Amino acid sequence: MPKDMTEPRTRKLRLRKPDATDGADIWALVKSCKPLDENSMYANLIQADHFRDTCVVAELDGEIVGWISGHMIPSKDEFFVWQVAVSAQARGLGLGKKMLLELIQRDACDGADHLKTTITKDNAASWGLFRSFAREIGGELADEPHFERDAHFDGHHDTEHMVTISLPAPEMLARAA
Repeated sequence: MPKDMTEPRTRKLRLRKPDATDGADIWALVKSCKPLDENSMYANLIQADHFRDTCVVAELDGEIVGWISGHMIPSKDEFFVWQVAVSAQARGLGLGKKMLLELIQRDACDGADHLKTTITKDNAASWGLFRSFAREIGGELADEPHFERDAHFDGHHDTEHMVTISLPAPEMLARAA
């Protein structure tokens, strides 16, 4: 009997905290998302294990297709996003924003009044994501050079701009989600 082609295929998206067994899959995802800097597989394993409350994985039909690593900056009310990775098969779904919203609404990020990340000037995808995210939550976005090409990277990497987004009060944030 032929398959009924009129029934749409539903794809199941799930956002969750990572665990140590996700380290290798996260590493493979980051490696496939050029121009992201690759960390060691061990670094991704540690992030998924020790920083799981401030990191998120996205699964589509059981496969990891998205990852954000982040942490609360010690002694500050600021959440720092280290990397955002979305696989080619999951692009265009608004997954980056969904994962960011998930993270800033977690208990581990309760005290954050700003989200920070660094972006090189030529990374149009990251600028687009964080500008869109700031608009959606009603936050102000500012940036300035932070880790500079010559002073910090010995000329081997473009200057990273520190992007700062003000986060609304939790009750306002709940309305944006």
